[in-house]
Amino acid sequence: MKMTEVNNAVEPSVAERDVRLLMKRKDEIEEQIKAYYDMLQTKPFLQQEGVGMDGPLVDVEGFPRADVDLYKVRSARHSISCLQNDHKAVMVEIEEALHTLHATARVREGKDETKMEASGQTVSLSSPFALVDTVTQGSPAFQAGLRVGDEIMEFGSVKTQNFRNLRDIASVVQHSEGKSLRVGVLRNGQEVHLSLTPQHWSGRGLLGCNLVPLHR
Repeated sequence: MKMTEVNNAVEPSVAERDVRLLMKRKDEIEEQIKAYYDMLQTKPFLQQEGVGMDGPLVDVEGFPRADVDLYKVRSARHSISCLQNDHKAVMVEIEEALHTLHATARVREGKDETKMEASGQTVSLSSPFALVDTVTQGSPAFQAGLRVGDEIMEFGSVKTQNFRNLRDIASVVQHSEGKSLRVGVLRNGQEVHLSLTPQHWSGRGLLGCNLVPLHR
């Protein structure tokens, strides 16, 4: 019985540590991807101009380009492809870890709810970090139920604890096309949880809404 109590007590800190380690791994992967992309755009490396991920490696006559180090370009492209797959995998792990952490916090909140209400305090798992200022009718965001004025507290793997800027959300959207994302918002003082699937539609982007950061 004592062992069970001890394990339950340390589990949240272990989950939080896992999230931090996963976020660190995500940042490292993104840095490596950027380094390879920069390499593909560097003129000294390619003598003329960058070829990126899709630039041709043969000339107009079908012969290998003499101004490009073919081995290094192909190696960099392959590394980027592998790292992008690693990035997708770690984003899934982050999202799952955050869901576990969120569920654990919910349990703790439930235990303390009566006490907190009696003391007149309001408990919130996280503070909003972005505001929805536009939602286009018929868009994925509109279909998911997002409304203008919603304050974002959770967007997939992005939460208050790890949010830095809107590029974090853009990265999650980019790597989650066609996949359902959990979105938590504060609406009229109430927490609302939605399921949003980034996807192409008749308008621009994958969401059809605009977010602005909240500075608190």
